[in-house]
Amino acid sequence: MSDVKKVVLAYSGGLDTSVIVKWLQETYDCEVVTFTADIGQGEEVEPARAKAEALGVKEIYIEDLREEFVRDYVYPMFRANTIYEGEYLLGTSIARPLIARRLIEIANQTGADAISHGATGKGNDQVRFELGAYALKPGVKVIAPWREWDLNSREKLMAYCDQHDIPVDFSSKKKKSPYSMDANLLHISYEGGILEDPWAEAEEDMWRWSVSPEAAPDQPTYVELTFEQGDIVAIDGVPMKPHEVLEKLNKMGGDNGIGRLDIVENRYVGMKSRGCYETPGGSIMLRAHRAIESLTLDREEAHLKDELMPKYAEVIYNGYWWSPERRMLQAAIDETQKNVSGVVRMKLYKGSAIVAGRKSDASLFDESIATFEDDAGAYDQKDAEGFIKLNALRLRIAAGKGRRQD
Repeated sequence: MSDVKKVVLAYSGGLDTSVIVKWLQETYDCEVVTFTADIGQGEEVEPARAKAEALGVKEIYIEDLREEFVRDYVYPMFRANTIYEGEYLLGTSIARPLIARRLIEIANQTGADAISHGATGKGNDQVRFELGAYALKPGVKVIAPWREWDLNSREKLMAYCDQHDIPVDFSSKKKKSPYSMDANLLHISYEGGILEDPWAEAEEDMWRWSVSPEAAPDQPTYVELTFEQGDIVAIDGVPMKPHEVLEKLNKMGGDNGIGRLDIVENRYVGMKSRGCYETPGGSIMLRAHRAIESLTLDREEAHLKDELMPKYAEVIYNGYWWSPERRMLQAAIDETQKNVSGVVRMKLYKGSAIVAGRKSDASLFDESIATFEDDAGAYDQKDAEGFIKLNALRLRIAAGKGRRQD
């Protein structure tokens, strides 16, 4: 007899999680509570209610978390200019701590004994969900069916559906996307299918949010982004909420072929994985944020921030959003953003997000000093001689002692 009486499941309404509902009911003889989050995946989430009801679920949570997702997770991450392994904008990674938090909150609210998710035993998401859950509720029981059952293929899952009359719509069970996809307001990811061969080029019809750069308009699109303390608060002078900003930039970026990425990344669990990503709005945000920082951050502040970024990215990628090190890094990053305010003009053209201009009342750019024209004594060029000699002192001493310089 299982000691689990009630479990909260992160439920999408798709094949895997629909099977998991029935499997939990049978295997653990428990009540299942479903939680479906709308974080901008671009599909209706309300149909999950009917599917859950058909599976006998009595407590069903369906929540619109788009604003919270961008405001409290995406924006803080972008203040750090966060990219993993030089390319990945962490679209999947950053959604997991929010889902984990709501799973725990619902478990506490409903008196559930456990939580469950549909992440496989090969991926990063199992780590992210569970690290978050344990950080927020140390004694919680986590049920990960993919690490327990033998339903390790689509055919076995479909057979289970037939056997248990599970109502799952797969276009009459005849057609399925060849890719494993994950979507939210920040990105869409694609894995599996031909992408498992790193030499194979992604098919053009795979991409859902963006046109190819070749098919993008021949005329550029200009957009002005207003920043306040590191966050975009308006587009072309129109104030917007964080999730509205990202929705708008996704459309503009996608229309101009911006944000496609094809990488081989190192998963936390140890294997390499090839994935393709569409992050049109995020790609524009990243370039624009670096542009406004270039005006407003002190040199050493900016350089130190860039040194911290890879560690911050690794912390998020590996699932440690709720860790003390992430909070420590976030505090340092947020401190740097107090003067990161102004406007950046972006030029969107055939796959490129190009900085066309930037301005800020907090700018540290002094034209009277930087000019190539007569600076009226603002900068004494003779001072550079002593500066160079002092900085060369250790090099001159070493060379004078015969130290090798090659």
